[in-house]
Amino acid sequence: MTYKTKGIVLKSIKYGETSLVVTIFTEIFGIQTYMINGVRTSKKSSSKANHFQPTAILDLVVYHNENKPIQRIKEFSWSVLYYNLLNDVIKNSIASFMAELIQKCLKQPEPNSNLFNFCEDSFLQLDKSDKIVAANFTLFFTLHLTYFFGFRMIDNFNTDNLILDLQEGHFINRQPTHSNFIEGKNAELTAQLLKVMQPHELEEFKLNREIRRYLLMRYLEYYALHMTDFGQMKTLIVLHEVL
Repeated sequence: MTYKTKGIVLKSIKYGETSLVVTIFTEIFGIQTYMINGVRTSKKSSSKANHFQPTAILDLVVYHNENKPIQRIKEFSWSVLYYNLLNDVIKNSIASFMAELIQKCLKQPEPNSNLFNFCEDSFLQLDKSDKIVAANFTLFFTLHLTYFFGFRMIDNFNTDNLILDLQEGHFINRQPTHSNFIEGKNAELTAQLLKVMQPHELEEFKLNREIRRYLLMRYLEYYALHMTDFGQMKTLIVLHEVL
């Protein structure tokens, strides 16, 4: 049988001379792997292959068999045409980081429409964001993605609870015995970022590169503490360079 679904391309790998193996987060099947034949020439990608750039949002008609590890796509077309996300070096690097983070979190091919909608909207918001919002987008996305996987930080920051315990996922009133915590201004900034509900609110955060880098590294540490086999983010080096 064939099914219509939206999909967000997370990863694309060349296979043979003309094919691609593509990881796509679909709206109705969750994360899936697809073999796509004949979309490349032996020397370069065709216009069809351009559809499968990471972060692309597509309308798909797919074959689906739960007993097969690799599925097939019957038809594909653009669901969204970005303004500049695929061509802007900074935004594309941020979006690639987001795509890798989504893939690391999606362990099983289970549908999750709320997560899909959040991810789709996040890419669209990043695409139309200004420079300041884009620079802070990774912090917003990394913090709020945790909500969908059951380990979101609790925002109980106040005059007593000034230290963010990364192992426990909430703010506490004294330094823990372990080293996995954030304190001082960075803890306060995290509490403020947790309150952000819409990306345009990020324009209020005038952060420098060092603060963004520190916070992002600590938030990824939080993921590693709460997700099995989280590993290293391959897109992080490029992201640090462009930001």
